Amino acid sequence: MPARRLALDVLTRVEDDGAYANLALRHALDASSLSVADRRLVTDLVAGTLRRRRSLDALVDVHLERPPPPTARRALRLGAYQLIYRDDLPAYAVVSTTVEAVPQRFRGLLNAVLRRVADAPVHFASPAEELSYPDWIHDRLVEDLGPVRATAAMEAMNVPPRVHTRADGYVQDLASQWVVEVVGASPGDLVVDLCAAPGGKATALAATGATVIAGEPGGSRLGLLRSAALDAGPGAMRVISADARYPPMRSGVADRVLLDAPCSGLGVLARRADARWRIDAEAPERLAGQQVELLRAAVRLLRPGGELTYSVCTLTRAETFGVDDAIAADDCHLEPLPPPGPPWIPWGRGALLLPIGGEYDGMAVFRYRRG
Repeated sequence: MPARRLALDVLTRVEDDGAYANLALRHALDASSLSVADRRLVTDLVAGTLRRRRSLDALVDVHLERPPPPTARRALRLGAYQLIYRDDLPAYAVVSTTVEAVPQRFRGLLNAVLRRVADAPVHFASPAEELSYPDWIHDRLVEDLGPVRATAAMEAMNVPPRVHTRADGYVQDLASQWVVEVVGASPGDLVVDLCAAPGGKATALAATGATVIAGEPGGSRLGLLRSAALDAGPGAMRVISADARYPPMRSGVADRVLLDAPCSGLGVLARRADARWRIDAEAPERLAGQQVELLRAAVRLLRPGGELTYSVCTLTRAETFGVDDAIAADDCHLEPLPPPGPPWIPWGRGALLLPIGGEYDGMAVFRYRRG
């Protein structure tokens, strides 16, 4: 029961206060005295309930006469998640512990509805409802990737991500590690990482022996980047506070530039459990315009013969094909370079990495050489 109560507290912070799930969960667990096993349970309950929110509402709502108060709604989702998506928990235990975790006035409702959910057949009105995505994300990915790839990607992003730790102890998804490999930095290269926070790719680039300048405009993300630089050791990388649209460096200075651009994040929804409910349908086109602007600034930093890697952790055509088309139309003397091989798949002039459930995120990369 303490684990369920803590999970409900985190869900309240996310849904009522607008807190980000990963931050709220970390703070709650740091302040708790739960066992390792219960901490893992809370993590799964929070992330799973958030990812499956639409599916859970569909399974619960058929047993409700009217919309329940937010507190009861959260508890119903939490209980339904355990009943439907956790086959290791007995139904009677799920119902009793979830009921006991809420105020007395909601317990009768929860007990009745959760017992019905446990006994009822599972049925969904649409693929988007079953996969638990907003219609616009489901439809957008189907249109951009095709139904087979899109469904596989959305299913993969409903699986809890595996934790990968580099040799230096830094926790980083495999997809991000592979982007660093695509950059191809060598000892002595001057590499500029324009949107570098939280610092995983920048520190990995510095570990190659390259000289790395890592930039971020400011705020908490700049603090994360500076912390990563300290952990990497003295002289490993230089951190600058800079707007990536106007980098404070002379033109033609860099051997390599990495632009891991801000994006809609539709390839990392497994890792960001609440993100699918925060993103708006206009985000891909809006962000694509920003990405083109950032990419043009990145081009100016390259020396002749220098190489640019553009990466985004999303799967939309607007933020991949569309951005590449805009750059191809510019007279900036950029030559596309061959895309990386498997597990990357060809994607226009670049490559796409479809998310694999529990293993790695979705990502897209495009590589160029300046003439």
